[in-house]
Amino acid sequence: MACPEPSSAEIPQRERPTLEVADIFRAHGDAYRQRHPLTDDQWAVMRAIETCRTAVLGGHVDVCDACGYSRPAYNSCRNRHCPKCQSLSQAAWIEQRKERILPSSYFHVVFTLPAQLRGLCRQNAKTFYSLLFQTVSKTLLELGDDPGRLGAQIGFTAVLHSWSRNLELHPHLHCIVTGGGLSPSGDQWIPARRKYLFPVKVLSRLFRGKFLDRLRVLYERGALDLGGHCASLAAPPAFEQFLDNLYRHEWVVYAKRPFGGPEQVYKYLGRYTHRVGLSNQRLVAFDGQQVCFRTKDGKTITVSAEEFIRRFLLHVLPGGFVKIRHYGLMSSANATTKLTVARRLLEADTPAPEATPPATAAASDWRERFKNLTGIDLTVCPRCEHGTMVARPLSFLSEPPDTS
Repeated sequence: MACPEPSSAEIPQRERPTLEVADIFRAHGDAYRQRHPLTDDQWAVMRAIETCRTAVLGGHVDVCDACGYSRPAYNSCRNRHCPKCQSLSQAAWIEQRKERILPSSYFHVVFTLPAQLRGLCRQNAKTFYSLLFQTVSKTLLELGDDPGRLGAQIGFTAVLHSWSRNLELHPHLHCIVTGGGLSPSGDQWIPARRKYLFPVKVLSRLFRGKFLDRLRVLYERGALDLGGHCASLAAPPAFEQFLDNLYRHEWVVYAKRPFGGPEQVYKYLGRYTHRVGLSNQRLVAFDGQQVCFRTKDGKTITVSAEEFIRRFLLHVLPGGFVKIRHYGLMSSANATTKLTVARRLLEADTPAPEATPPATAAASDWRERFKNLTGIDLTVCPRCEHGTMVARPLSFLSEPPDTS
């Protein structure tokens, strides 16, 4: 039987946020579900967050074999949208991916959908997110293959984020791109320019053209939901005018400063891959009706609990949708072929030792990962500090636990 992931009871009090998204959902979730239609995915996410690490999901009791101290440890929901269930998933994922990081420089490029598309995106989330991945990947791979640009096959990982700091819909794709690629002949690593990968305007316009061309095809096939607030776009002339307006505007493609090397890539992966729309640490206050949370630059925003839930649910992904994808040299098809060749070429040309992954990703057991992430050893009794915590069935709690 698999061990449950760590519970809130297993985390010392000083490590727990005083306020959680779950508290708001438990207080207002039933009322929200009665007033608002939800998708099956949204309903499941709400229920998972509300019950995460509570007796509803079962668990066990940890008992110190020296002093008798005991604490209940309830199972986690393991839902990818839950703010409490991402740190260990993140560490495990990085551990699995570490062998695909090349000893190369890397670039960080962000592709953002313009605000005019957000309403249509909200009503066609799976279609739009898939289209975002398709067009971004084709844009980067095409420019990499272009002999006038790089003339090589690059590799990159793309991560979907759908939120702004105030939790509104803001779909964008973070891409970690190798600073060079494998030559067509497969016998040479071709490095990119040191300061930038491709011109931002070229990236932006190619991305815009590919996205809107494909969007027109989807419209012509009747593959878009244009009901409700999107009804004004249903007529062909209106939709064509909508596309024309989008063509006239520059789309935002942001190229951040290049990564210095593999070590910085690990740090990026650790921050971004398993992030949810809002972490518990960003919550400031909840008075039963209003929720205050941090946005950016030390600022906060206060909204009603109902509005907070609405915004949070905007970012529930369609069931089974993959939000982290790998392309080019990083794709599964090339993992044991071209990627291996690229690594060998880079290691032969690079005198620096190969980077080692951070310690947080070097453990196989979840308790080890938790210790690496937090510095807390869950196997040691927090009261006497020398006994070992031993798992017992929940029936052990027929008497009140000794938590003094």
